[in-house]
This record gives sequence, structure tokens and C-alpha cells, in this order.
Amino acid sequence: MLSVDRVSKWYRVGGLFSQERKQVLHDICFEWKPGECLAVIGESGSGKSTLGRLLLGIEKPDRGTVRFNGKSVSDRKTRIGNVSAVFQDYTSSMNPYYTVEKALLEPLSMQRRERSDMQRKIDSLLCQVGLNPSYRDKYPHELSGGEAQRVCIARAVAAEPSCIVFDEAVSSLDGSVQIQVLELLNDLKNSFGMGFIFITHDIEAAAYLCDRAMFLRSGRVEEIVSVKELKNVQSSYAKKLLQMMIT
Repeated sequence: MLSVDRVSKWYRVGGLFSQERKQVLHDICFEWKPGECLAVIGESGSGKSTLGRLLLGIEKPDRGTVRFNGKSVSDRKTRIGNVSAVFQDYTSSMNPYYTVEKALLEPLSMQRRERSDMQRKIDSLLCQVGLNPSYRDKYPHELSGGEAQRVCIARAVAAEPSCIVFDEAVSSLDGSVQIQVLELLNDLKNSFGMGFIFITHDIEAAAYLCDRAMFLRSGRVEEIVSVKELKNVQSSYAKKLLQMMIT
């Protein structure tokens, strides 16, 4: 289980020597359970991506704790095999000098697999994300946006994590490709019991994929609700976002 307990975060503003700080997260509390897909929904500037960096241990909270099975995610040993990530910018997420095979070998090598087993696993991973095993020899510049994001998903899945954090991972893709990737994630969730934290501003995508939705506004949790109960949200902010989607 991933637990976030009274997490707050500040950033320095106004230049290198400024003492002024801006609080971007305020006492965030929630829990994620294995196999669950939790959406983190909010507009630009709501603190979604900052929260994502804290969940991944990229940054540390200034107050509060982020723990996976009781251990801090700031410890790399806690994250390995438990938490992976897929980011919005798939172009910078892939080393331009690595083939798809080499990109997938990185997480697999940490599992101390035999070489022949890793080769079979690469074929399996590519098939899982809807790519032919022949893609193993391609470089990032030879892939379309949708194909590159599928490789990033395969790399995240390769570590066999309990939780994958998706930070606006479909927002930069074309509409038809977005649908394909969402269908892929839904298949992975249903077939392999994978759990996700899906950070997005797209309520429609969240409603398709997720079990619960957490609305974030100005660094504060406005409301957490079952996706089945989205139409019954209580906060005015959540209602406004839903209305924007409808209109």
C-alpha cells in the first residue's frame, strides 16, 4: 500500500538569493491500494506533477511522509520493483542512442535474469503493449509518438511493479492514439492486476480507466470520490471541472 500522510511542499521563488517561499502542496493525505487505479485530477498549477515527483521519490516532502508498505519512497530500495513511472514527454524519457531492446534491458537486468530469459521477456513485453518483437531493433527516432509511449509503458511494466505512476502520459498524444493507449492500460489492469496512479487534467480519460478520483486544487485535496459516483461530487471545483468536460 502507498500512503501519503500530511504532505506539504514549498519552493523558493524570486531568484537564487531570495528567502521567499511558495507552498505548492498543503497537508495532502490519501492511500492507494494494490490493484487500484487512482486518478489525480486538477488544472495546470494544481500541484499534480509536484505530487507525482514526491510519489516517485524524485523530490522529498518538506513535511509529512510518503511510504510504500511502511517504508519511505525516498529510499531507492523501496521503489525498485514496487513503483515505476511513465511521463508525458516520451521523447526525453528515452535515450536516443538506445534501441528499444537496450531500453528494456535496463529494468530487466536489475532482476538478475539469465540473458536468454531476458530476450524472451522483451518479446513478451512488446507483445503486451501491442508491438511486434521486431521493434526491439528500432531507435526512438524511428518510432511514432504512440509507439514510443508504448515502449515507455513496456519499460515501466518490465520491473513488474505494484504501482505505475502516469504523469499526463497520454495528454500529448493524438486523440486516436490516446484511445489506443488507454485501452492498452485498461487491458494491463484487468489482465495482470496492475495498479496505477493516473495524474491527469482529463476527467474523461480518468473516468474510463480509474476506480477513484482525487481532485486537487491549489495544492489541496478538494474531494476523493469513486468514479462511479462522479456525477454526485460535492465540491464546487469538481463540479466545475465536470461541467467543462460536458460543455
